[in-house]
Amino acid sequence: MMAAILLASCSAVKPLPAGKKYAPETLRKEFDLFQDILEDAHPGLYWYSSKDSMNQRFSHARSLIQDSLTEAGYRNILTYTLSGIGCGHTTIKPSKAYARANRSSSRFFPLVFKLWPDTAFVVANLHRKDSLLRHGAIVHAIDGMPMSRILDTLFQHLSTDGYNGTHKYQVLSNRGGFGALYTTVFGNKARYKVEFTDKEGERHNVVVPAYQVLRDTTRALMPKPVAPTRRARRKAEQQGYRSLNFDSTNMLAVMDLGSFAHGYKLRRFFRQSFRQLHQQRTPNLTIDLRGNGGGIITYSNLLTRYIINQPYKIADSLYAVKRSSAYARYRSQRMANGLFLLLFTRKKKDGNYHFAYYERKYFHPKKKHHYNGNVYLLTGGNTFSAAALVAGTLRPQENVTLVGEETGGGAYGNNAWLIPDVTLPYTGVRFRLPLFRLVIDKSQPKTGLGIQPEVFARPTVNDLRREVDFKMERVRSLVESNGRQSANGGFNPR
Repeated sequence: MMAAILLASCSAVKPLPAGKKYAPETLRKEFDLFQDILEDAHPGLYWYSSKDSMNQRFSHARSLIQDSLTEAGYRNILTYTLSGIGCGHTTIKPSKAYARANRSSSRFFPLVFKLWPDTAFVVANLHRKDSLLRHGAIVHAIDGMPMSRILDTLFQHLSTDGYNGTHKYQVLSNRGGFGALYTTVFGNKARYKVEFTDKEGERHNVVVPAYQVLRDTTRALMPKPVAPTRRARRKAEQQGYRSLNFDSTNMLAVMDLGSFAHGYKLRRFFRQSFRQLHQQRTPNLTIDLRGNGGGIITYSNLLTRYIINQPYKIADSLYAVKRSSAYARYRSQRMANGLFLLLFTRKKKDGNYHFAYYERKYFHPKKKHHYNGNVYLLTGGNTFSAAALVAGTLRPQENVTLVGEETGGGAYGNNAWLIPDVTLPYTGVRFRLPLFRLVIDKSQPKTGLGIQPEVFARPTVNDLRREVDFKMERVRSLVESNGRQSANGGFNPR
């Protein structure tokens, strides 16, 4: 069954131009190279799976290459292999040629889900005029296959830190996430048979066509809107990734942070935001990290320093397993990464190349505009990498409360830091190869899970049908409770 599912996309998914397929001997040769590259430099290959277990997975995946495959079918085998590592930063990308060829694809899986154990909630149906299968329905099966079995199969193609399932549910719940992986694994079809229960509790079986994007010829006759300037577009993009808003009573501020990546002027944003919080003496701050997939640790570190009350280290250990590689020619950024490894790492007794600066450096709280009020960190399955580091570092502090769900990023550590793309030579398929292993606190158990919230807030069907932000509702109830318990309605920042 697994082999059939892994190879399903060979005939069902629209292939690379002219139906291009790759001979099995070519794919097996490239797969062997894929394995060699991982074994050569991946710092966490055997972190959550033993060497014997990974060898068995490599062997089984290779055995599935029995016939010529399209790139999509081949990538199913690669994603299945990588999911066994337990590293959310090690993922597959299509070749550039495949991505270009399929950029104009006009047929999509029509449903968007919010998924959690035992529930597949319909968030949207791209067929907006469908009066039966719409927002609020609960789907039980697609094409006769129960949703539980579908998710079990899709999970075999998703990378995550350790054994974290929350991240996998969230990846599939992100808009387009389920549809993209479902059609890759099970095939891109013209129509789907869906079994579901509507809001009224009635059971239905319907056939839903794939969503087709049709070219609107009337647009050519309409005047083109004035395009915003580059500066205006950049400003709008920045606002979409970071913002600070206050409620009408000034008792609660909400900082929305969608990324710690370069390009969003986060230094200035943090400086201005915490100055404003200080001036307005706002006693409660919510920092929304639910959609934050990480980025540059310099920025996540800066945010942490505005809130933390004592010196802290980023990591107990941060190291690469080697400086140079016989396979470096397949990597992107090989000169920059090679120079970093040469200049800033040192080999220690364990045989690994350590970036000792972060292993010994203690960072101190910011003095100017340091925030001392109540802080509520909103977390979930998309809270990953550097964002998870923020949550894990601040969680023990008395005035900080994590609200939501387990972070997608691992609590014990991750494989990341420098992450070049590796391009395989025959198909052009790419995969991300983290070069460093980061252990946050070696005294903590290596559970393979994310950082757990102190106030758990998972969605319910009723919450989603009400279309409210139930996690923010939970924060507001906590703020009100703290306000009632405090003589002055909460303590103010210095």
